[in-house]
Amino acid sequence: MKLTVKSAVCALAASVALVCSASAMAAEKSIVVLTAPEDHGWTGSVATFAKEKAAEVTAQGKYDVNVITCANGAYQITQIEDLLASGDDSLAGIVIQPIDDTVLTGIQQIVDAGIPYVAFDRIIEAVAPTAVSNVKGDNEGIGAGSAAYFVQNGLMPGDKIYVYEGDTSSVTIMRNSGFTEYLTGERSFEGQTIPEDKKWTQEQLDSAITYSGAMNWSRSDTKASYETLMGDASNAQIKWFYAQDDELAMGILEALRGGGIDDDTKAKIYEAKPYITGCGGLEEFYKVLRGEEYQEIAGKLGGVMSVTYNPSMIQTAIQDLVDHLDGREVVQDHVIECHNVTSENVSEFKSFN
Repeated sequence: MKLTVKSAVCALAASVALVCSASAMAAEKSIVVLTAPEDHGWTGSVATFAKEKAAEVTAQGKYDVNVITCANGAYQITQIEDLLASGDDSLAGIVIQPIDDTVLTGIQQIVDAGIPYVAFDRIIEAVAPTAVSNVKGDNEGIGAGSAAYFVQNGLMPGDKIYVYEGDTSSVTIMRNSGFTEYLTGERSFEGQTIPEDKKWTQEQLDSAITYSGAMNWSRSDTKASYETLMGDASNAQIKWFYAQDDELAMGILEALRGGGIDDDTKAKIYEAKPYITGCGGLEEFYKVLRGEEYQEIAGKLGGVMSVTYNPSMIQTAIQDLVDHLDGREVVQDHVIECHNVTSENVSEFKSFN
């Protein structure tokens, strides 16, 4: 059976999430947005925000915007192939959040078909120059923001730092490099560089920073890792914990609340008054910043902070494609600035569940 963008997309399997409306059927042109599944956490919220923006654009009557969620790279490639094979000339453009780097082959097919597209979040460098716009958060800025927060709160060159890494992707590499480059003075954050007397040498970076390895963006993996780390009571003196995601930061807090660390070690941890940073905008972590949750723990810490990397950025990606189709100029390398969120300014920022 021959597929079309409007009929077949709406008939995809249950794992496909879709936004269709009666007014959309009158639109002459369609846009398809391909994201990860709408389940939970950061990636799940991307689809939620995409649907919200899709409904807004569709209601304007010019474009029929459909959101398709894909659980893995192979399925996402299949959806791309089905869309391109449909022969439906109403397809004006595609916004894609690549599930993984294997989707390179699907994106190349979009390029070969002459369909304008915007890439979001996971930018595959080999095809990045072919995109109308590559919309992403400032991953280096996230690292720099965490380092700046530590320095502002007393971090000195050579102090022990523990980094909870997200995964093995370029995202983690960039978040690591932003962190260390701020400490060496090679990178600024919000227009400010590290003071001269606080700069780190490469030798200090190598000797004082410990990296967890991939936590797979998992709260439970981080909780278990932190409990194991604190199995050696000497690690209770580590004051600086850079977690590359709010879920990872929550894993540390859950470990401190749970029974996997003995009471004597917990007492030493609280004596050290450690600082914990996260990233993203998770509502659960923002509740900690607002003083609503985990205060029996957060009150004993030096501080907690989250750097912005909100999934609502997908709405900017969709708008970039709409603007391009409407003849407006868009920025190809569209990096969205990040900010440090603390208990003092958390009310100014939007969170996600």
